[in-house]
Order: sequence, then structure tokens, then C-alpha cells
Amino acid sequence: MGLVQNLVKRIPSSPSIPGLDDLQRRADKLSPRLAFFRRRIRIKGNSSISIPLGIVLLFPCLVIILILILFVRHPQSPGIMMMPAGAPPSIRKINDKYDKVFVTGCLEPQVDGPRANAAFVVLARNKELEGVLQSIKSIERHFNRWFHYPYVFLNDGDFNSTFKEAILNHTSGSVEWGKIDSTMWGYPTWTDMAVAKEGIAKQGDAAIMYGGMESYHHMCRFYSGFFYKHELLQKYEWYWRLEPEIKYFCDITYDPFIHMEREKKTYGFTIAVKELKETVPNIFRYASAFKRNNNITSQGLWEMFTVKPDEKKSLPKDDPKYKKPLPEEILNTEPGAGSLPDISLDAMEGEEYNMCHFWSNFEIARLDWFRSKEYNDFFEMMDRSGGFWMERWGDAPIHSLAAGALLSPKDIHYFRDFGYRHTTIQHCPANAPARQLPRIPFLEKTTKDEKKRIEEDEYWATFDPPKENGVGCRCKCDTDIVDVEGKQGSCLAEWVDVAGGWASP
Repeated sequence: MGLVQNLVKRIPSSPSIPGLDDLQRRADKLSPRLAFFRRRIRIKGNSSISIPLGIVLLFPCLVIILILILFVRHPQSPGIMMMPAGAPPSIRKINDKYDKVFVTGCLEPQVDGPRANAAFVVLARNKELEGVLQSIKSIERHFNRWFHYPYVFLNDGDFNSTFKEAILNHTSGSVEWGKIDSTMWGYPTWTDMAVAKEGIAKQGDAAIMYGGMESYHHMCRFYSGFFYKHELLQKYEWYWRLEPEIKYFCDITYDPFIHMEREKKTYGFTIAVKELKETVPNIFRYASAFKRNNNITSQGLWEMFTVKPDEKKSLPKDDPKYKKPLPEEILNTEPGAGSLPDISLDAMEGEEYNMCHFWSNFEIARLDWFRSKEYNDFFEMMDRSGGFWMERWGDAPIHSLAAGALLSPKDIHYFRDFGYRHTTIQHCPANAPARQLPRIPFLEKTTKDEKKRIEEDEYWATFDPPKENGVGCRCKCDTDIVDVEGKQGSCLAEWVDVAGGWASP
């Protein structure tokens, strides 16, 4: 043994890098399990300099981590898709001067509580059955399984037995079926049908979205000025519009109708976005004229739909980009020409439409507002302009501009806590911290495949983690698209401006 020790003492030690001796002494104090990483290796085969193996292994790991971070964070990198695209943006609180979220987080649903005089309204055709069932299953899962509000289905034709049977199998509330007659759907008697059809054809030729679809024009006009006149809706005070192919993402554990009534609200929305300018080039001209002809003073909501003075960009008339607000070809071919007074551009007093509107494929509203003389006077003027034919006016800007002229911010409610998607636009809030409750399973009864039913319910059993300032209840957002609150084209900022601004941090 003494011979071995003497031989070891005679072996010269390799010089080491300054500073590594201290690192070595510290490592010696660690568990023997780290002995492998304390082994020293020479930088080159014949080098007298050695370093611990752990240092050699750590360096490339750090380089790889740094590359991954740069790759994911770079805005042009495809690696950005590694982060959920639909994750809610940083949530800022909105001043509650005029409006606030009714319920933050979850409540125990009052299954035996009072109910409002309200109904879901669904406009659909037989061929849209699958899309309608998607919507019904979603609203039943997230809301109506507790509250059982009735449904009113409307169609310009007759619903067939297949459609009716499928709907009845999916709904927990009563269902009524209504047909829309020719006084509410189609061309009015006062218009020149040939001219109107030519206007629609020109929009199709110009590739204006839905502009060439005659039925779409009929639908927009119906939802603008007739749905609330249908006989099946006369007994109701409130309506909740339900479109085919929509999705809800959060559990709605309170009754929005009761809260709207209690807070004296008139109109509720969940998404506000900008309209395509080519679909409504002259809508504001007539809406503004109605407001001025009737000596209506803004109550604070009209400004949500107008361009702010500091945002206006004036162009000289000889500039190639300058466009007359009303093209001559439309002036000369209006179906309603001669039935309205001339409306000069000066009468608009320099105001300009910013294209914002409440996205009306979701709305909860008081029907007595739509039935009011003021609203119907507004619709009559807009209708007589011919814009539903010569342009592709939607019911969303009609409802919104009417609200801007006739209502105030305190009459409007933003359902910020509702997660909702239609086509490629969605709003889905983050969940409220410390206000989530255990979820009760919901196995819808129509799917025969037991495994599929269980899998669908298990999907909703896990929801997104709560986030500071979140307001949702058990929300599970789609992650393939960006939330509209953080998307270009959103009108959230315009709503916040008239609603009192952002709340102080």
C-alpha cells in the first residue's frame, strides 16, 4: 500500500485553468453521484490544461437553449406557432362608469330561479341543420342545460320533419317553428326589382363579400327591420340571437336576461369589429342625416362610430386616392331614389364613419327598443335609401348606428365574460382567479357513440388556467386564432373610449 502511495505522489499533476481549482474544491463537497461530472479531461490530447467534464457538457446545452429562445421569440419565425395563437391577451380592466361584467367567474346556477320573458331566435334553413346542431349543442352545454329558455326557429320556407326531429332531440327548452312571409322577406313593393337585382349582380361582379348573394341581402334586411315584428316574437320582451356554426367556450352560470333587466340595459354584445368599407360606402351618409333631420343629440355612444378629428386624413379632390362619399352610379340607380330628401355631404358636418359595429350574429337585446317608433323611423329611412340592394348593408351596422343615435353607453353591455366564436373571429376571456367552481359533467343524449360522448365531455372537463384580471368561468379557448381583443380590426378601443376609458392600474 505504501508503494502505491509513493508512486501516486511521484506522478506530476496537470496544471489547471485559474479559478477552476475553487470550482473543483466545491464540487468535492457534493454528493459522490456527481463524481462523473468532476472528471477532468484535457482540451487536446497532448495538452497540459484540463477542465471538468461537467463544464464541457453544460456549454453546448446553454447554446441550444439560447437558440431555441431566439427562434420562438422572433416575430418572423415559424416557431412562433409553438405558442398558443388564441391565448387571451393581457387583460386590462375597463372603467365601470357605465358598464361592468355582471358576474366574474362562476356561480352556482339558480336552476329554480326566476326567468325573464325571453327566447333564443334562430334563422335557418333545412340545409343548415348540421351547423344549427353545433350551435344548439354548444349553448345547451354551456348555458341552457340549467336555464331551459325556449327557442323560436324562423325560415322563409318550411322546416322539414328531419330538421324538426333533430332540433327537438337537442333542446331542453320548448321550440316554436315560424315561417317568414313575403312582407318581411324579399323585395318591397315600392322598389324597382329589376334595378335592385342589377345592383346585387354588380356587387357579385365586383367580388364584394356576399354582395352577389340575393338571399344574404334579404337576410340582412329581415334582421334589420322585421324579425321583431314576427308573430311568434310578439309575446317576448328579450331575445338572444343564435346563428348556425357558432361556438361558446365558457360556462354561463348566471341568467344574462335577468341581469340585463336588473341593470336597465337595452343591448348586449360580445364582439365589436370593423365592417368592410366596400360593403357600406354610403350607410353613414343616411344614418347621419337621420340624426340631424330629427335633431337628435348624441348621448355619448355615437362617437364610438365616428372617426376622431386627430385621425382624419384629408385629401385634395385632385388626389388620385380621393373618392366621393357617394358614387354617381349609385346615386343614379338607387331603388329608393325620389323617396328621400337630398342629403348633402355638408349635412354630415365633417363626420366620418370609422366602420365600427357590434357584431350582431351574437346579441342580447330588448325587443321593445326594436319595436319603438324611433328605431322604426330610422330603419324606414335606411330602407328607402336602397342601400340593402345597391350596397351590401348588413344588420350589424344598422343596429349599431341606430344604437349610436338613440342610446347611451349606459344602455349597452359588453359580455366580456362570454367566450364566443363565429367563423374566424372569436372572443374568449381568461378565467377569473379564485372564482372557478367544480364542473358538473354534461353527457348530451343524442350521440349514440358512448365513447364519443364521454370524450367530448372530458375535453371540457379541463379548462384554461386562471389569469390576472380574468373574468371567465371554466373557459377553454380555441388556440388556432388570435382573440379579437388583441387583433387588428377590433373596435374594443372605441368602445372603451365611450365607456369611460381604461381603469387605473
